[in-house]
Amino acid sequence: MELGDLLRFTHCGNTVFTSADEAGLRCPVCGQAVRFALSEAPVRIQCPIRDGHRASCCFLVTSQSGAIGLSEEKESELHVGICNSEGLVFSYTELGVQCQQQGWEQSIIIPLVAPSNCIPDFKRRWDAQLEVFAALDTWTPDRFQEEREFGSCCYGFALGFINQVMMSQGKQPISRECFTSEYVLPRIESATRYLSVFQHVCRHGYHCTGQRSDWNSHVSWGP
Repeated sequence: MELGDLLRFTHCGNTVFTSADEAGLRCPVCGQAVRFALSEAPVRIQCPIRDGHRASCCFLVTSQSGAIGLSEEKESELHVGICNSEGLVFSYTELGVQCQQQGWEQSIIIPLVAPSNCIPDFKRRWDAQLEVFAALDTWTPDRFQEEREFGSCCYGFALGFINQVMMSQGKQPISRECFTSEYVLPRIESATRYLSVFQHVCRHGYHCTGQRSDWNSHVSWGP
């Protein structure tokens, strides 16, 4: 599925979503020409599913089923990893830790480092720590099934690295439940809403909520 941004605007009492590539000035609901006041200008909604290899120092979620597998409405196995400062993705699999330069082009990206901290020295430390962490005996192929039985596997690897970095900075580690509820689930929910609307737009040319809505105001559409 080739994804793209969406355009959201209100007209004739409705909230309307269309492809951001369309420059038409007619409302697809009523067919009338659309003229916007400054306060009603269309809002461009960025696709929340992006290329993880273009990210830096991030937690990534992807699916072998492609973008559609990232929706919570689909039953598909998700895979998570950590990228270094150059977009090389480290993840724990039944073959051990994999370092991939491709395969994560459709990912939900969760930044782990504030932009102000992404200086060359920090990036070098991040990359070095990730290399060392990935080489630990904990993440060998023969231990994969053992980790899977405890519900860990790739998630345990990624969160384990995050907590190691936090503790090296004198911070308290974060629990799986907390990290999932605060950082992962909100992004997956955003991706689910986006995919639902995007698929409808692809099939019908537009999506209409049927009423004015601030649906997007409380949703994070990617970093």
